[in-house]
Amino acid sequence: MTARPANAHQARLLRLLRDSGPHSRAQLGDRVDLSRSKLAVEVDRLLETGLVVADGLAASRGGRRSHNIRLAPQLRFLGVDIGATSIDVAVTNAELEVLGHLNHPVDVREGPVVIFEQVLAMAAKLRATGLAEGFDGAGIGVPGPVRFPEGVPVAPPIMPGWDGFPVREVLSQELGCPVMVDNDVNLMAMGEQHAGVARSVGDFLCVKIGTGIGCGIVVGGDVHRGTTGSAGDIGHIRVEPEGRACACGNRGCLEAHFSGAALARDAEEAARSGRSAELAARLEAAGRLTAADVAAAAAAGDATSLDLIRTGGNRLGQVIAGLVSFFNPGLVVIGGGVTGLGHTLLASVRTQVYRQSLPLATGNLPIVLGELGHAAGVIGAARLISDHLFSPA
Repeated sequence: MTARPANAHQARLLRLLRDSGPHSRAQLGDRVDLSRSKLAVEVDRLLETGLVVADGLAASRGGRRSHNIRLAPQLRFLGVDIGATSIDVAVTNAELEVLGHLNHPVDVREGPVVIFEQVLAMAAKLRATGLAEGFDGAGIGVPGPVRFPEGVPVAPPIMPGWDGFPVREVLSQELGCPVMVDNDVNLMAMGEQHAGVARSVGDFLCVKIGTGIGCGIVVGGDVHRGTTGSAGDIGHIRVEPEGRACACGNRGCLEAHFSGAALARDAEEAARSGRSAELAARLEAAGRLTAADVAAAAAAGDATSLDLIRTGGNRLGQVIAGLVSFFNPGLVVIGGGVTGLGHTLLASVRTQVYRQSLPLATGNLPIVLGELGHAAGVIGAARLISDHLFSPA
């Protein structure tokens, strides 16, 4: 994709067509603050660029019927969501519908060269299926703070070897298209905002609980990243004075006491100490335990697993309660790898938030699980790059 919108009016029209699908010229006129003649000029200019196309006759509103306008159907975006233990790669069209999606286990600690070899292999596999001849842009999420203007990870605690790596520059050269990079939880928030549970919500928090814990902060419809890209790093808020050592170098962090890794460690300890026959059996069968094992054991009625989830949910709820009192969001979304813990976790979080935050902040506050699962990050990544490309150059 070489063309970009020439002005803010064209950018608004492109994003409207991305978010709401094909529109007639009359419908576009109802949605944007432009005169009929000015709208006609801008639509015609977009048609000339090839970014939009005429697509069938629109319903009649009296007089001559016009064509629907839609984003060019050949546009393709690549969404990449790199987690601590897996990669999701997807191809979307311009309306951010997922056309193909792959997942592959990895260890992010192997470093950027190994990880991006896998990303490029997965992108090539999707391309080989005929979904895309090439990519018009790519969005990349990584599990650590990002210096957003440069697309560079900054001192990520769980990503040795990634500090300062030029992700955007390297992948742009390899893929032959523009690339944008952000923290993975910010992309999860953008995905849920575009196609998930946070549609039409302007101010919300999106908490991701995986190997680590982070929080996407959306203010007025836009992600708040902070001065250095570390906004929302709630996993390193202290919940236990003189508690466990954390990867960040401090003690008692939320992440050290309740994350996918912490939950797995606690589950293995419970299994080996004889506190849970269910977890012991799973440990003997697999040689290790994960948060998914705790979720399955809890679903089977294992009291120890249920207690681990409730304890962790209480700690998480304490932190979220403070965020709610400070930020006053309209919604709290909880996603990530441990959402298999489901409603036991949700109930503990809700109890703490509703108990500790002021009624004015919680009276109409939904606290819900994300809707999109693994797709949230890749849809958010596609949204990120489309926001960039659907802006004036």
